Amino acid sequence: MVPRACARPSRWRVRVRAVPGLEGKTAIVTGASSGIGAATARALAAAGARVAGGARRADQLETEVKFELDVTDPASCERFVAAAVEQLGGLDILVNNAGLGLGRDPFDKSREEDEETVLETNVHGLLRMTRLCLPHLRDGGHIVNMGSVAGRQAYENGAVYVTSKFAVRGFTYALREDLLGRPIHLTTVDPGLVETNFSRVRFRGDEEKASAVYANVEALQPEDIAECVVFAVTRPPHMNIDELVVKALAQSTAVRIVRDA
Repeated sequence: MVPRACARPSRWRVRVRAVPGLEGKTAIVTGASSGIGAATARALAAAGARVAGGARRADQLETEVKFELDVTDPASCERFVAAAVEQLGGLDILVNNAGLGLGRDPFDKSREEDEETVLETNVHGLLRMTRLCLPHLRDGGHIVNMGSVAGRQAYENGAVYVTSKFAVRGFTYALREDLLGRPIHLTTVDPGLVETNFSRVRFRGDEEKASAVYANVEALQPEDIAECVVFAVTRPPHMNIDELVVKALAQSTAVRIVRDA
């Protein structure tokens, strides 16, 4: 029996709210052919949303609505958004997931073509897709930008990728200011070490280097990040999850990771 002095006043009773699903909602996910994008598309669909996936490898998309999308190409983005919105009948959620890194070299060994690819994909592509989708986003809609812990703390030999993810975080907060007062939610999700093909792309197909990134440590899986996206987009209408930072337990920064012997 709880002593009278310790009894919780009735006004402090905990209210348990049912978490809504996404039935009747529609979503666009970029970079949806693999990794975090594919996992996020599956998770949104499992929660009840109709999902349109976009990727350069359209044949690998598993979404209900699927179209080829190269976020570095303005014409491709325009075609994709028009076709996806028409097929979905409207838009409630945009997940800007497409992104990549190239190389782990000191900046003085960087190549301009690689810099342009990273910035065009991670920054310009995200801006472009957001600008094109905003007019279609219904009241109560949600934009989720996939950032990185690299956008919170710099590390060596990754200057351009770090720059791109700092830009994503800055844009997310700047857009939050522009949208303030409108019924649109905005979240950035900043993952740490997630086992995907990211490192394979970064090291240009070098399997040995890519595998070493995830060796002897329990990395996050794409599904872990997808769950965070679903959490953010299923909060009550009066709530906005500004940012979620998600790391492996054995990781404190982008590069400080404790590995098993």
